[in-house]
Amino acid sequence: MSEKNKSAIKLVSLLAVIGAVILIAWQTGIMDRLQDVAAMQEFINSFGMLGYVIFVLVFVAVAVFMLPGAVLTIVAGITFGPVIGGILSLIGATLGAAAAFLVAKYLARDMILKKFKGNPIFDKIDKGVEKNGVSFLILTRLVPVFPYNVQNYAYGLTSLGFAKYTGVSLITMAPGAFIYAFMAGQIVREGISLNLMLQFAAAGIILFLVSLIPKYLAKKKGIDMDELKETS
Repeated sequence: MSEKNKSAIKLVSLLAVIGAVILIAWQTGIMDRLQDVAAMQEFINSFGMLGYVIFVLVFVAVAVFMLPGAVLTIVAGITFGPVIGGILSLIGATLGAAAAFLVAKYLARDMILKKFKGNPIFDKIDKGVEKNGVSFLILTRLVPVFPYNVQNYAYGLTSLGFAKYTGVSLITMAPGAFIYAFMAGQIVREGISLNLMLQFAAAGIILFLVSLIPKYLAKKKGIDMDELKETS
């Protein structure tokens, strides 16, 4: 079988899977529930322990289909609690990022290259990885200069290896996943209190310290952050 035929089969298979998932999500009402935090919470809780798996799969689907997923971390904190919610959010975000990366690198590489050829974000990430390697990935994960879901596909087209990409994504997404899930969970369980304000202050300090990492990397590598922001 020629490479051209193999690529065609991969493309058809990908489109079939996407179509099936969207159809199932639409028929079951999942697409509507993604936009409704209260409904999402009720939906997940109705499955008991299986809700953990369902939540992670939803997070993966959101990443692969480039849907807005920030609210899912808050939903996790409210539904599963601060700690478990943070863990599930991190697992879901990491698996989702890994799945999109693999789709871009292997399953639909030609289609994505054609679609985003000349896109300034993709070009900037490709050049950034070529010049600065994994440091550029760390920087863009910790500073939201590029949309999270776009990054997943863009990095799949670069020279970065899967293990390195996934490992760095896991580590750099951990602070946000745990802090946002923790804050959401604590608000639901304790309400607004002095203890909660102190916890928020501590979380703010942690996020501030984490934000210093990309600034250090940018300075060390000579990366112009203002130029990246203009690109996005």
